[in-house]
Amino acid sequence: MTDDADSDADPDRDAGAASRAAAISRETAETTIDVTLRVDGDGDSVVDTGVGFFDHMLEAFAKHGLFDLTVQCDGDLHIDDHHTVEDVAIVLGDAFEEALGDKRGIVRYADRKVPLDEAVAGVVVDVSGRPYFDFDGAFSQDEIGDFTSDMARHFAYSLAMHAGLTLHTEIEGDNAHHEAEALFKALARALDDATRVDPRRSDTPSTKGAL
Repeated sequence: MTDDADSDADPDRDAGAASRAAAISRETAETTIDVTLRVDGDGDSVVDTGVGFFDHMLEAFAKHGLFDLTVQCDGDLHIDDHHTVEDVAIVLGDAFEEALGDKRGIVRYADRKVPLDEAVAGVVVDVSGRPYFDFDGAFSQDEIGDFTSDMARHFAYSLAMHAGLTLHTEIEGDNAHHEAEALFKALARALDDATRVDPRRSDTPSTKGAL
């Protein structure tokens, strides 16, 4: 007899779950960062970057992407939030790159739009191994609490460069909080879709045979 918990499990999500994880640390003169990532997770997160709104965005990213994520960052916030946000994105991108490995069997492409009240963000992603980033739009206010609004764009850029993503993003709205939050959620949803294992595929989704 099959246990109820087992029968409710998603085989696509569980496929390769044991190996699709990474733990990466990075220390520079500007930041000290420890990140753990499980791609096939439950959306659980423990985040402490010292920037309240950024913590909120990373927690939303984990929740909506169903990624298990821990982030601990000690950064030079006496200067500003730039190095903290950029370097967390670098390490998180490296974690995705390591966790996905040869990307065998993944869906690869995804396209998501996410609204938040008057704001909407769109993300198109190809987990291609070829870093590229494009952004269309502008944030309606310069700051969101202790977070510089444009750092949401820079986070997505740095993540794409280090995770090997071709990433096209766009935002529109009247409230920077809503615009940034919609962007993080759309990015999470698109990455969840693109990194899922397709049960019909056993190879790497490329005519080259590698990504």
